[in-house]
Amino acid sequence: MAGNGKNRSDVKPGLTVDIVLKQDQRTGKLTRGVVKDLLTNSATHPHGIKVRLQDGQVGRVKEILSE
Repeated sequence: MAGNGKNRSDVKPGLTVDIVLKQDQRTGKLTRGVVKDLLTNSATHPHGIKVRLQDGQVGRVKEILSE
């Protein structure tokens, strides 16, 4: 089930996601990776749940690609 990354309950460690890094917010460039940690504590976030990828990059989830 793919999702848009705005609900914390949809985002779990190990999922492959597309995120927008802070420096890419103007352009909307997506970075693909696997979720390591969830950094947003609230249940939802209008700009996407903030995560750390396994490679250490941090950004907001725009699209969840796989379970």
